[in-house]
Amino acid sequence: MLGWATAVLLCLGAPISSRLVAQTAPDNSANNQNQTTTADNQSSASADRHLTAKVRRAIIADKGLSLYAHNVKIITRGGMVTLKGPVQSEDEKNKVAADAASVVSADKVSNQLTVKQ
Repeated sequence: MLGWATAVLLCLGAPISSRLVAQTAPDNSANNQNQTTTADNQSSASADRHLTAKVRRAIIADKGLSLYAHNVKIITRGGMVTLKGPVQSEDEKNKVAADAASVVSADKVSNQLTVKQ
């Protein structure tokens, strides 16, 4: 089945190389299945939601961080904060964890951030 973009290219007489480019959707399902803490595990308890919001504000307020770092996943359950997602460097990984630790104690932060390759 042709996608709408491919059909438009065919109608417009785009070069054959443009017509042969296949796009696949990113799939990280296998990676997500191996994770015990995912965004689906976020607690709906008021205290956890407020704690997540405070941690997010602390990370966003750090203007020295990249867009990747500003968009890390923050999952809070029972006062325990888990940080997940890619960041630009090891230094940035430590800064995000420190920003979270400024809201809750460092022993309540699980830093599962990965450095983008």
